[in-house]
Amino acid sequence: MLPRLVAVDPETFAREHWGRSALLSPAGDLPQDFSDLLSSDAVDELVSERGLRTPFLRVAKNGSTLADKTFTAPGGVGAGIADQVSDDKLVSLFADGSTMVLQALHRVWPPIIALCQQLAAELGHPVQANAYVTPPQNQGFSNHYDVHDVFVLQIEGEKRWQIHAPVLESPLRDQPWSDRKAAVAARAAEEPLLEAVLKPGDCLYLPRGYLHAATALGGVSTHLTIGVHSWTRYALAEQLLQQALRTVAADPVVRGSLALGVDLGRPEDLAGDVDVVRDALVAALGAADRGRLSEVLDAGARGTQRAAPVGPLRQLRTAQELEPGTVLALRGHLAARLVPRGAGAVLRSRAADLPLVEAELAAVGQLLEAGSATTAALGEDLARRLVLAGLVVAG
Repeated sequence: MLPRLVAVDPETFAREHWGRSALLSPAGDLPQDFSDLLSSDAVDELVSERGLRTPFLRVAKNGSTLADKTFTAPGGVGAGIADQVSDDKLVSLFADGSTMVLQALHRVWPPIIALCQQLAAELGHPVQANAYVTPPQNQGFSNHYDVHDVFVLQIEGEKRWQIHAPVLESPLRDQPWSDRKAAVAARAAEEPLLEAVLKPGDCLYLPRGYLHAATALGGVSTHLTIGVHSWTRYALAEQLLQQALRTVAADPVVRGSLALGVDLGRPEDLAGDVDVVRDALVAALGAADRGRLSEVLDAGARGTQRAAPVGPLRQLRTAQELEPGTVLALRGHLAARLVPRGAGAVLRSRAADLPLVEAELAAVGQLLEAGSATTAALGEDLARRLVLAGLVVAG
């Protein structure tokens, strides 16, 4: 999926651009355009027929986000909700120059679901997608930076982009641009690092922290932003510290009370105790269990993306109609692995944790390796449990 977005080979992208520098890939240097992912008809369908609610849509104008009530309304008889997107209100807002922001399309639009799941699997980092639909000669958001990397895919129309160097390199999620408005404004007044008009099929990669602003030209402009929420070394630091704190909590010396009469406002009163605690933490960090660290991070990572879509009715039908020759395929993007537990194991995945007995391990191991298996190879009981847990689908 990455080669569809960048006009350099993946190794060059990883070495020279990932998290480091912007990259503009013209449509002519990419294998295909992006018309299969989204279109103006698809946007109309999403906002008028799919019953979207906030926060699946935002509306912005002149750099500010409008209040939800300006573009939502009650759902009508039987809906029982008050914040469905109102196509009537959107008509006038869009005609008046407001930008529509369709959020979390990686959860609601099938072509984008598939794109994001495959890209996340390739990059090893969580991925989400928003679309920005801007009227002619309008700007939805002023100069700002994101705390995640982005791939900007121009779908329809044209947008002029101005890119400036970061005011804070590689910002974390709790370091938004709004905390540095003065610095952002000053940097935006400088000569841009890159200025370009994106046309349909062009793709622009921006590492987190790069300032950007876009203005629609000539007609309605739609672009899709693929946000990549990078795992960082700081995330490792957080988990290492948590592990170290749990380790020193077992040390009665560290748990001991400070001296009677201690004055916490006098650094000299704390000197000896700070040395004891620091030495204990340094020792705990040096003895950190990388296996345990990886296990904790992996558990968190599984929850950041979803497995490929699965139909409950189809799964029930598959479970009821199993035959020895039925081929069952491992569900896509499941991130499944066997974790030993006692004499058996747990099949851990994004969908479910399925306990297994020792006699089932070989068959499941072969399923994970091959990607599919027949009911006969798995055994009917195990096959049915795998189907009903959403771990395999009819192949």
